[in-house]
Amino acid sequence: MRTRTLLTLTAAVAALALPAAVPAAAAADTPVLTTGTAGGTPVAVGDTLTAPLASGTSATFRSSAGGSSGVSCTSSQFTVTVTDNPTAPGTAAESLTAHTFDSASCSSNVTGVLGVTGIQVANLPYTTTVSSEGAVAVTPPSGSTVRTTVSLRTLLGSINCVYEAPGLSGTAANDDNSIAFADQHFTKVSGSGLCFADGYFTATYAPVTDGSATVFVN
Repeated sequence: MRTRTLLTLTAAVAALALPAAVPAAAAADTPVLTTGTAGGTPVAVGDTLTAPLASGTSATFRSSAGGSSGVSCTSSQFTVTVTDNPTAPGTAAESLTAHTFDSASCSSNVTGVLGVTGIQVANLPYTTTVSSEGAVAVTPPSGSTVRTTVSLRTLLGSINCVYEAPGLSGTAANDDNSIAFADQHFTKVSGSGLCFADGYFTATYAPVTDGSATVFVN
């Protein structure tokens, strides 16, 4: 009788222990990008992610780091396609296919500039990576650059200011599902004297979504 009791107790303990191992296995398979919550539904390769500017913020392109002179836009969005979403910790990869600015939302406080007629991002698509630590990197195609043309209306007519950067670095955060860029340096490659020699790009995009679901980094 005592032997049977011990066997029954052992079997019961084993049965209780087995379900506890299942979540641990599931957690080990969590990919870098999920939706709904950290550790939530995996983002599928091929999914399209989008993000507008964070509410109440602007994308700025200033003549100096932390400066106030330049161009500011209140409407901008990026679009990427997920190309790799490995198990965390790791680095997810995306293809940035569009980065747009609504010129109607843009203004400039540069002396002699009357308005902004457009901001165009060239040499797309760019490769974007997001690590489990939240590091974001934007890299142009081999032999190319991150290239942006700012078109302005001035007292002397329309001008195009062309800027290039070897790449961009940003930070992803789960508290607001954002990707932020701060004072990313561009160098002028063509344009009139009204175009500042250096440009510094700052913007926070949030929330990053996959359809209607917010995206988290694990």
